[in-house]
Amino acid sequence: LSHLDKRNTYLRMLWVLRDPSRVQGWLLLDNYPPTFALTVMYLLIVWMGPKYMRHRQPVSCRGLLLVYNLGLTILSFYMFYEMVSAVWHGDYNLFCQDTHSAGETDTKIINVLWWYYFSKLIEFMDTFFYILRKNNHQITFLHIYHHASMLNIWWFVMNWVPCGHSYFGASLNSFIHVLMYSYYGLSAVPALRPYLSMVEEIHHTSTADSVLFDHVPDNMWPCDFPRGWLYFQIFYVVTLIALFSNFYIQTYKKHFHCASDNIEMEGEKTDQRCSQDHSG
Repeated sequence: LSHLDKRNTYLRMLWVLRDPSRVQGWLLLDNYPPTFALTVMYLLIVWMGPKYMRHRQPVSCRGLLLVYNLGLTILSFYMFYEMVSAVWHGDYNLFCQDTHSAGETDTKIINVLWWYYFSKLIEFMDTFFYILRKNNHQITFLHIYHHASMLNIWWFVMNWVPCGHSYFGASLNSFIHVLMYSYYGLSAVPALRPYLSMVEEIHHTSTADSVLFDHVPDNMWPCDFPRGWLYFQIFYVVTLIALFSNFYIQTYKKHFHCASDNIEMEGEKTDQRCSQDHSG
């Protein structure tokens, strides 16, 4: 077989391994194009939104942000509680769990993971609020890459490995989001806004950690959880770590230069780039 034929054969084998029967008929999961189209729409808004807002006043959105952050805090807590409860009272192996041996527990995990997948669509609003508030400095490549990719990755997770050890990273990430979105809600208090940049960094770090910790046990305690997903997630977490490292280094350099400027200016008005509003 030629290289192209081998690749096509491999891709067909991957598609055959798809396990959509347990999510058949569920919203957005039957076919991939709707998820892809929503991602394209997201990217178009990210591209066009700042241009539209360029000569317009920022929108406060304070009340809407409070409701949004409260809603995502509650949803994240629900997902975290339901997954941990199902695993704790079910027959799941905490180190490595396959996708076809736990019966009712698998069903519970699948139901919660659909909400996790759908929450990635809801979280597109993070970026839209940045655009409306003209906080364009927060719309980094890392931010866009993470938001756009997670929705698509979890469509494939739900169609190939919708339970088993897929729960681990989702439960860890849901717990982090409880802290993050509750903190974002509190950021409506002006005195807390300077600390939001720290939360943003913690969010990106924990995102990478949750994906990494999701699959490290698979490598240490092998089971029937598909190995291909392990290799893909290792690749994905490497990209997140690389992007976050660059983000952290650039942020550190920026704060260092701002601190130096403050010392040199001795009380004069500092560059506005040194004091950014992170309340989005």
